[in-house]
Amino acid sequence: MATRVFVLLGTKKGAFTLESDASRRDWSLRGPFCETWPMNHVIAEPGTGTIYAGGGNEWFGPAIWKSTDLGETWSHSSNGLAYKEGEDPISSVWSLAAGGRLYAGVQPAGLFASDDGGQSWTHVAGLRDHPTRPKWNPGGAGLILHSIVPDPRDDQRIWIGISAAGVFYTADGGMTWEPRNTGTRCDYLPEDQRYPEFGQCVHCIVAAPEQSGRLYQQNHCGMYRSEDGGQHWESIEAGLPSSFGFPAVAHPRDPSTLFLLPLNGDIAGRYVPDGKAAVWRTRDSGAHWAALREGLPQQNAFFGVLRQAMAADRLEPAGIYAGTNTGTLFASANEGEQWTSIAHHLPPILSVETLVIDG
Repeated sequence: MATRVFVLLGTKKGAFTLESDASRRDWSLRGPFCETWPMNHVIAEPGTGTIYAGGGNEWFGPAIWKSTDLGETWSHSSNGLAYKEGEDPISSVWSLAAGGRLYAGVQPAGLFASDDGGQSWTHVAGLRDHPTRPKWNPGGAGLILHSIVPDPRDDQRIWIGISAAGVFYTADGGMTWEPRNTGTRCDYLPEDQRYPEFGQCVHCIVAAPEQSGRLYQQNHCGMYRSEDGGQHWESIEAGLPSSFGFPAVAHPRDPSTLFLLPLNGDIAGRYVPDGKAAVWRTRDSGAHWAALREGLPQQNAFFGVLRQAMAADRLEPAGIYAGTNTGTLFASANEGEQWTSIAHHLPPILSVETLVIDG
């Protein structure tokens, strides 16, 4: 059998899949799935091909959908996705990650885990038991746990990102947590308080491949790299058109290559700078940046790309995919050198992930 490449989309009106072969020239679209519930994040387990979609809202409640046949059929479960009586109820699932266990980040911010393939969920209570919890404040989208980064070498080590509480880390599977925000600033605080222990509006964190400690972070207030698992962060925004954006995508093999899609600022419209779309790439861990524009609209482009709406596939060269909040999916089969739009007129795209199945 030939290689099959899937792009998995979470949108405001359900999940969608696109499929191509290794050439990544022609794509077929299927969906919407999940009964058109809002789907904040859709992922796949690389080993099994099982697809999980997390979402919901105040009307539907939170749920995680599952397909074991590449989207042909779906089931869903919210068993265990709840806080104790008296706490604010969970409105939706915001993020998913498969790393030994299956994890779900929810709103209001908290972490849940499943050991039975998403049939039931257990609250990882240590995070919300952290002494800083009473002082966490919501970002623009609410108090959300949107980034989950398990360490592939040690399933007890996990990094999470919360808007607007910052980055937290556990080395014991979630029993205890520590803030890891040293070096990331809060421009919205008084000058003498701009580097607090927690309270940063982190937008996205990703791990570099083949590196035990290198992380990248797109923040509300800058772009950062850490070489020690988030204990210290260094600004790498010099050379970018803006310090503001949402997604960050690590190359699947090269720890020094990263892709961003900066926006024009938090109060300037939150669209691509000057209405000209570009994905920015570094090949040297953020020391230098290059704008990749070929095939992307260069006038009257007023879209944004949200925090989970960019991804890479693992082919050679890597494919890069960016979904807009206006329902267009852009793709590059050569690491951003040239782009084309492969889906149009979709609902606002909230997440983009990939799955490659080898023949």
